[in-house]
Amino acid sequence: MLDPPLERTGDDRTTPENHVKVLGINALFHDPAAALVIDGETVAAAEEERFSRRKHGHRPVPFAAWELPELAARWCLEHAGLDVSDLDAVAYSFDPDLARPAEELGLDDPWDHLRQTYARRAPGFLASALPGLDPAAVRFVPHHVAHAASAGLASPHLEATDVLVLDGRGEAASHLAGRYDGGRLDVLCTQELPHSLGLLYETVTEHLGFLRSSDEYKVMALASYGKPRFLEELRQAVYTTGDGGFHTDPIDWPSLVKQRGAHEEWTADHADLAASVQHRLEEVLLELAGWLHVRTGNGALTLAGGVALNCVANSRLFADSAYDDVWVQPAAGDSGTALGGALHVARAEGDLTLPVTGADLGRGFSDADIEAWLTTARIRYERPADVAEEVAECLAGNGVVAWFQGRSEYGPRALGHRSLLAHPGHARNLERLNDVKGREQFRPVAPMVLAERAGAIFGRGPLPSPYMLFVHDVVPEWRDRIPAVVHVDGTARVQTVHAQTEPMVARMLEGFERRTGLPVVVNTSLNTAGRPMVDDPRDALECFGSAPVDLLAIGPFVVRRPEVD
Repeated sequence: MLDPPLERTGDDRTTPENHVKVLGINALFHDPAAALVIDGETVAAAEEERFSRRKHGHRPVPFAAWELPELAARWCLEHAGLDVSDLDAVAYSFDPDLARPAEELGLDDPWDHLRQTYARRAPGFLASALPGLDPAAVRFVPHHVAHAASAGLASPHLEATDVLVLDGRGEAASHLAGRYDGGRLDVLCTQELPHSLGLLYETVTEHLGFLRSSDEYKVMALASYGKPRFLEELRQAVYTTGDGGFHTDPIDWPSLVKQRGAHEEWTADHADLAASVQHRLEEVLLELAGWLHVRTGNGALTLAGGVALNCVANSRLFADSAYDDVWVQPAAGDSGTALGGALHVARAEGDLTLPVTGADLGRGFSDADIEAWLTTARIRYERPADVAEEVAECLAGNGVVAWFQGRSEYGPRALGHRSLLAHPGHARNLERLNDVKGREQFRPVAPMVLAERAGAIFGRGPLPSPYMLFVHDVVPEWRDRIPAVVHVDGTARVQTVHAQTEPMVARMLEGFERRTGLPVVVNTSLNTAGRPMVDDPRDALECFGSAPVDLLAIGPFVVRRPEVD
């Protein structure tokens, strides 16, 4: 076990100040992002990929993810009307002084020494990218402390909550377990590398022919098609140690299942391996959560780190752990450490941080901005009396709609701002949408539903579920009515919608139900395979122009697909 990590500041300032402005930065492993916290409130947050159009910030090795989110950072400041000189601090979600050489940690990572050098020089790099920034304003926040803050300080549980962080790796660990009480983090356990549940899942992702540190969700989807017949072998290699930690011993993957090539068809063996790893992950998480609950007695658990994007495992924790509530921050992966770092520094400076109330923290565009884009594109558009009703009519006629409304989402889930929508009552629409997006046919699509209607259709899972980070059983009498959103195992990854926070989405859902009798609409992200989610109007027009989508609903305007003779 590692000693609890401590915050180190670039200039050793420790005097608390109220009403501070903190810019958070993630720029090391993957998913570079920026977030801005003012007076304890999160006012903006965005991933760099939405601006650069490089998914996850991936570049050729060795510069695979060492990308400063300078475009996202500049946008955050512009959105708030701030200059760099107005910032009180910049939080960087990695502390190079806590890092150790990869070989000492038992990791095979020939570029790790360059990564650490990059992190040490981050204050200078940031000052170059953001002219006017004093490098001494940069605070190094330990990676897992930033993850923890992104959950514990952003959650609705203001008084006391437990926090479990699990990902591939931080400086020298892969896991943190602790509790927040009055905004202060008490670290109870960390797990030293090379033992890592996140790296285990990344390795099997690569073995199954998918892209490491990117396609782990595909393994989770594939698992539903298999049986966990390799579970006993995995239990021998992956196990908890009784003190809050765990071991992930080396596994000879080819002895279990032959590695799949990236363009080869998957087989039952591949699905069984995915099911086995997924099942073992859930078992270990339950044991880790049980250990933490015994020591704190708290009723709420918050999760962060890339593993917390595993909505199947999250649902298992909600159903089978001793916690009354499980809450996951919508950008639980590394992009969320930009937010967590900023919240952590704001707390350290004396501000009372406020819960995050929605994922719509990215760019938005005025009606005039959108109309200017449409005019420049020389595309025919209309301004109907109510876009929501126009979309409901198209969906009821089994059209596919590209939906671009309000500020973009922070995190990997489309939550009614940058979405592809379709009719859930036609089973063929699952294949149709996967074809539109150019992705594997075993991938499910998700339902969105009004929060007050969800309980009658979806069971065994936390409701409301606004961030699409849990799966729910679809009750039997509804499975044949909404087949497009029912996964092979009878579950669905639900997004619940409240009319108070998402009035246009709610009106669209109500209009669709009046026409079809179904209170559910298919919702998947507005992008095509390998591309980041659509973010600005140009992205939306390019996606609409290149994909077989019937209607683009963009702000108060609609663009129709010209009929082909």
